[in-house]
Amino acid sequence: MQAIVLAAGEGSRMRPLTSRKPKVMLPVAGRPFLEHIILRAHSAGIDSFVIVAGYCADHIRSHLGDGVRLDVHIDYAFQERQLGTGHALLAARDLAEDSFVVLNGDVLADTNDLKRVLRTSAPAVAAMRVSDPGRYGVFLLEGGSMKQVVEKSPNPPSDLANAGIYLFNRKIFEALEKVLPSERREIELTDGLSALALQEKVGVVQLESWMEIGRPWDILTANEALLQEVEPQVEGEVEPGATLKGRVSVGLNTIIRSGSYIIGPVIIGKGCDIGPNCYIRPGTSLGKNVRVGNAVEVKNSTIMDGTKIAHLSYVGDSVIGEGCNFGAGTICANLRHDKGSIKSFVKNEQVDSGRRKLGAIMGDGVKTGINTTIYPGTVIDSGFLGRPAAVLKGFVESGKQKE
Repeated sequence: MQAIVLAAGEGSRMRPLTSRKPKVMLPVAGRPFLEHIILRAHSAGIDSFVIVAGYCADHIRSHLGDGVRLDVHIDYAFQERQLGTGHALLAARDLAEDSFVVLNGDVLADTNDLKRVLRTSAPAVAAMRVSDPGRYGVFLLEGGSMKQVVEKSPNPPSDLANAGIYLFNRKIFEALEKVLPSERREIELTDGLSALALQEKVGVVQLESWMEIGRPWDILTANEALLQEVEPQVEGEVEPGATLKGRVSVGLNTIIRSGSYIIGPVIIGKGCDIGPNCYIRPGTSLGKNVRVGNAVEVKNSTIMDGTKIAHLSYVGDSVIGEGCNFGAGTICANLRHDKGSIKSFVKNEQVDSGRRKLGAIMGDGVKTGINTTIYPGTVIDSGFLGRPAAVLKGFVESGKQKE
């Protein structure tokens, strides 16, 4: 069986984390989210993949190559201009087999659910009942089959969300050729799906579990879940006096210095320098070449490659980009006094994260001054350079701060 993975978009709702890489390459539990998708699909019985790449395509191709490292075969199709999901699937037309599964690059299903999708007759869609259907396109059913896709609406007619997983034959390409551009001037895959449903029955498979990364803090939720599946390995050096409890992975050429106290599940990548006398708490994922200094506490956070967190700092429930540098005493607050839901920013607009605890969302290359205080839910643009004793809140652009 073949899978076509739609991975061409930037992921504008994930900014500033996607300022230099596509959303599918953001790290979760020690590897890019796209790699998790491929591994799950492979365990469900898929060994051939077409990755539709576009934005920062070189990041994807240089990491995955031909797929041999993952024991699969990978071909690539390219969507030079991001003109919608239907347009992206059309880009893979020449590589598509007679029957194939389509996977959105920002969703991850359970292996058993994927197997159930593959056992269904094409065409079929995967659906998930959700508590907040206004965030999603939803399916209307008739006699157990999909009748129509209704895109995001303030008054959704169903709670059966489109899970972004489809089983198709080549008829979908004929349907997409007839689709007119949407209001966004894009060719939408869901419009092609609705057109296909007028011609034949489209089956529906309800998923039991499902995760997506649509907003920056979704990385934290996905990381917590996927860390539970990692088989821990300690390949680096752990000095006497350091404590590792639970499921803790330590990469090659990493040193865990004396006095460090680490409680899993935690992943620490290659070439890191940890401690002495730091505290790393569950749910944390550190990339390659990360520095965590003396008397630093990191809790339930994703810290990407090359970031340095200087002594006397605290990072809680945060997503920190590559190559950042924390001045000594930088504090990322993650909880309101009233313990209410924390507001953050998506595409520069304030939204309710739905999370009781949320720290900073920080793009690549950010540098904070000593004794910086960062309010809960603050988003900091890539390349921001801070001053000593700064107080950062709201949406912080690389040249100035907005509240």
